[in-house]
Amino acid sequence: MYPLFQMKPEAVAIVEAGDKRAILAELSRTFALAWHLDPEKVLEKLEEREKLGSTGFGRGVAIPHARIEGLPRPVAVLLKLRQPADFAAADGLPVDLVFGLLSPENCGATHLHALAAISRLVRDERVHEALSEAPDEEALFGLLTNVTDRDAA
Repeated sequence: MYPLFQMKPEAVAIVEAGDKRAILAELSRTFALAWHLDPEKVLEKLEEREKLGSTGFGRGVAIPHARIEGLPRPVAVLLKLRQPADFAAADGLPVDLVFGLLSPENCGATHLHALAAISRLVRDERVHEALSEAPDEEALFGLLTNVTDRDAA
């Protein structure tokens, strides 16, 4: 079984972002860099989705997501914020881990399965703690690779 979404080292960043708008902008830039996408188009799609309701997951995590044309399969980005920021999460807590997910426009079930996989990942207390304590991008990517490889086995 292959992972439900693709990750690569360039898709992991530690950033400064003081509010939801800045977080979505950083997410869009990181998607553009890692996956060669148009950052304005990505930002537009993420903002459209946020208008439907916050993707602030709770426990310091947000999972902004959208569908976008031109992708062959779901791709993800992980941002770790240097300082927690408000994201209008359901539990009212600021976020410091932001998983972004973009999926092909017409892949309904695949998108939902990838979202569920990210949700399971951040609900795992050990994984959540390890990601929160990771000192740099390399450590974050290594943790994600180990967890997704383990779950795919």
